[in-house]
Amino acid sequence: MVRSLHVRGWSWRTLWILPFLFLWNYVDGQTRYTIPEELKEGSVVGNIAKDLGLDVADIINRNLRITSESGNQYFTVDLTKGELVVNERIDREKLCEQSDSCVLPLQVVVENPLQLHGIEIDIEDINDNAPEFHTKESALKIYESVTPGKRFLLEKASDPDVGSNSLHSYTLSKNEFFRLNVKSLKDGVKIPELIVEKALDRETKSSHRLVLTALDGGTPPKTGTTVLLVTVQDNNDNEPKFESPLYKTTVNENAKIGHVVIRLKATDLDEGSNGEIEYSFHTHTSDSIKHVFGINSDTGEISVIAALDYEGSKTYAFDVIAKDKGTPELEGNSAVQIDVLDENDNAPEIILKSLPSPVKENAPKGTVVALINVKDLDSGDNGKVELSVSPGLPFALKPSLDKHYSLVTDALLDREVIPEYNVEIIASDFGTPSLKTSKHVKVGVLDVNDNAPVFSQPSYSVFLKENNPAGSSLFSITASDKDQDKNAKLTYSIADSKFQDIPASSYFYINAENGTIYSMNSFDYEKLKLFKITIQATDQGTPSLSSNATVHVFILDQNDNVPVVIYPSATGSVSHQRMPRSAKAGHLVTKVTAVDADSGHNAWVSYSLAEATDSSLFAVNLYTGEVRTKRSVSEQDDASQRLLIEIKDNGEPVQSTTVTVDILIEDGLHEPVSDIRHKASEKDKKNSKITFYLILSLASVSVLSLLTFFILLIRCARSSRDNTSCCLRRDSDGYKNPNRNLQIQLNTDGPIKYVEVLGGDMMSQSQSFGSYLSPMSEFSDLTMVKPSSTLDFKDTLRGLDASLPDSAWTFECQQVR
Repeated sequence: MVRSLHVRGWSWRTLWILPFLFLWNYVDGQTRYTIPEELKEGSVVGNIAKDLGLDVADIINRNLRITSESGNQYFTVDLTKGELVVNERIDREKLCEQSDSCVLPLQVVVENPLQLHGIEIDIEDINDNAPEFHTKESALKIYESVTPGKRFLLEKASDPDVGSNSLHSYTLSKNEFFRLNVKSLKDGVKIPELIVEKALDRETKSSHRLVLTALDGGTPPKTGTTVLLVTVQDNNDNEPKFESPLYKTTVNENAKIGHVVIRLKATDLDEGSNGEIEYSFHTHTSDSIKHVFGINSDTGEISVIAALDYEGSKTYAFDVIAKDKGTPELEGNSAVQIDVLDENDNAPEIILKSLPSPVKENAPKGTVVALINVKDLDSGDNGKVELSVSPGLPFALKPSLDKHYSLVTDALLDREVIPEYNVEIIASDFGTPSLKTSKHVKVGVLDVNDNAPVFSQPSYSVFLKENNPAGSSLFSITASDKDQDKNAKLTYSIADSKFQDIPASSYFYINAENGTIYSMNSFDYEKLKLFKITIQATDQGTPSLSSNATVHVFILDQNDNVPVVIYPSATGSVSHQRMPRSAKAGHLVTKVTAVDADSGHNAWVSYSLAEATDSSLFAVNLYTGEVRTKRSVSEQDDASQRLLIEIKDNGEPVQSTTVTVDILIEDGLHEPVSDIRHKASEKDKKNSKITFYLILSLASVSVLSLLTFFILLIRCARSSRDNTSCCLRRDSDGYKNPNRNLQIQLNTDGPIKYVEVLGGDMMSQSQSFGSYLSPMSEFSDLTMVKPSSTLDFKDTLRGLDASLPDSAWTFECQQVR
């Protein structure tokens, strides 16, 4: 390739080396090319096919390609000629920053058979960057009494080029008061200093405008400028002075955040605010330094505020300022140099050059699975890496190029034993202490259909309310298959089973694709309470495999019965009652009693006054149904009063009924002595008796509840499955129906709240007797309810007495899941 004489500032003295720029040579077995940066796209670097000893006509079939660890595809290969050409613009400063050496390693991958070659591209610098100041204009305040020879640090310029093309010198615009001095630091960085040449007089000239120019060493040189605005200030004639003009210290690169590296000390001979000192970084301090170190403005302590990296920067050199609070502000400066001590803090990095592919279980030993590269940013022994594979696996590592390996099979595979291998590759360096890193590579093994579908559990329980709409979704059942593709695609079906000689498919339907079960009919809890369905999952492999699961469908009771009024037992729909006109407030007129054929909360009833001839005269107790006067009856009240009482249950949705009560107010009747509010002594006696009977009742009920609970617990513990509903049955010759059951329901707010006696088996309609304790009633009430007329009150008492431990009652438990 030929370059122009004046391109990128190249001089005529470098033209004689152009014919040798693209000569290649082998260094430690690798090919190396040298090119300048900023080459145009398409420029030829060299004939890589010839240099690597490859046939140009064969490189297309062998799929020759270039890879780079940097991630950018700076080069490509002309497969028709075998030439390595520039694919995109190369900026050396972006690629290697200001490093003296800039070498870009590349890998050449050739397939069929698989080969890997390494080459290096040495990028040479050209003078393509001019020196640049961080700010185009900066202000500097100098007091007028400063002595000639005083030095002020100025902002340094930066030039990303290296060598002779980097920053070389500074110049200052001509003036009579200041001159320029350039200070060179240990690492070669040049810092400009402004020196006062002549005493300043603020009254004569209060400000000075100077131009600072930075020049690099290129031919011709490039320049950058910044404007210095010097303001001359008065008063406060003692500036802070550091104890040392240069502070040197070291810090370990693994120093923790907050570690104090050094404490600076400056003094000021002034007093008051003129002697108070604040420490800070100089304005020209780079952001990279401020990101790593922080300075305490009060104490002058410099501490670590971010993780250090020896590989990123080995030395930090910067200037600090001690500024007082006088008017004008005076400042002193000092230089700080912090050297970072190396630690073995970089673990090896494992890079997969190709993704692993599934391997057939009959693959021969030595089959290549993946290409692996390893690197370590540390140097010396800290950068030497040993690579190994986890033991006990049929895989091994085969070295190829430097720090490049191939993962190959080391034995025959068997998917029936292990369907997939998680190969752990371990890289360890030789540092002290040694650092390790690992990478897992998953290698799948191809196989045939040898796994049957598996349900998440062998049986499922579904709860469905009665009177459900036909076609509603009940439950979704799922199964999984360890195989892949069509071998894992499942279809669901209902196995042959019958309920009352009717196929299960007449009651339920299942979606063959997603396993959703639907009801085909509306169910009645009083007829059928439990269904048992067998679901089959079948895969589409050859031959197909299947498995079964059982689904229990429990029908739940709904509130589908209306409360029935049993008292007052009027012939028609209206009950007639009488009361004296002399009745006082609280007089008991009558009591309405109703029952509900449902169970549990659905059977709890409440009473309310829907309509009344005079709503101010009567009130109905919400829980007991007692109708009492709210006030004393007056002469103006009508003799005939009509009440419409509404009875509601506690179910969802609420069911209700009404009863009409006609009350005749008569003058001749005498009010019974029942006004306990005016008879304190009788009330005390009555309350004492009520309290005694209540305690006695509660104790009896509690003993009966505990006894029932322990018997149920013993019975349920013997069952093979969990029980949530236990029943009591008595085998007696004195009853025509041997399957009569007693159900006891407990509430969370007290002992036995509801007792129900069921007649017949699980599929028949129940006869119930309910006992309710109303917490809001003034007196305790016991209501025995018998919907049918087959039993009388004595039979009911006999049935309840039979619940004692010495009776012939036995427990039956219904499984509810």
